[in-house]
Amino acid sequence: MAINGNQIQQVETVLKNSLRHKFLNYNPEPSVMPFHTRLLGKDRMALFSFIHSLNTNFGTSIFEPVALALGAAKFKITKSQATAGTHISESAQRVIQDIMDNLTTGRVHPNKIEEIEKIRKVCRIGDYRTVKPTKVDVWLESEDGELYLIDIKTAKPNKGGFKEFKRTLLEWIACVLAENPEASINSLIAIPYNPYAPKPYSRWTMAGMLDLKKELMVAEEFWDFLGGEGAYTQLLDIFERVGIELRPEIDNYFNKFNKK
Repeated sequence: MAINGNQIQQVETVLKNSLRHKFLNYNPEPSVMPFHTRLLGKDRMALFSFIHSLNTNFGTSIFEPVALALGAAKFKITKSQATAGTHISESAQRVIQDIMDNLTTGRVHPNKIEEIEKIRKVCRIGDYRTVKPTKVDVWLESEDGELYLIDIKTAKPNKGGFKEFKRTLLEWIACVLAENPEASINSLIAIPYNPYAPKPYSRWTMAGMLDLKKELMVAEEFWDFLGGEGAYTQLLDIFERVGIELRPEIDNYFNKFNKK
């Protein structure tokens, strides 16, 4: 079994606490949709609104703590919403801009290993610039000191956002190397599930900007990396089991909207 008993309990607790907290604190935004409401019912419209609201913070309230719970057995250090650093050398900034320019114009194909080494060579050359990079959603450090800085994205990220995603991944590298030029480091995008399943995830939109083998993990790749082979399937079973257990609470919550 990839996920052990303690991890299963942690994941179940995360899910139950997250949903119950949402029930207690969720206030549907006032939105008058008389045709939809009369056709579908207040309870279904409330459910629609609730799911939309839940999706906006699913990453921080559920996926991040679940990732930490799974990674705890495999990694020495696991933390979320971490800061990669506060300084980047001027030379590293120029290298990052050169990489971005070359990728944008299609002069080169993304190669994360080469990009990291280019940044490493100049990570302490020139004055340092104070920066405020995007927080690292999930920070992992293995027993031998290898770092994994992970940005969890929605299942269908906006194509136009990949340039900024790439820059963020490179800036994290530069920040860490400014502190420790010898660090063994990886930075990558994780997409928790494949919305196209059972078809393969449509990666072509990212191919020109991301090194797909080194900078992207989708569904099974991500969860099995954290929890071991089979973790993704186990995780889906846990979500289903918690959903069945909480079904009376969920139904009771939404039934009240029909009484209004």
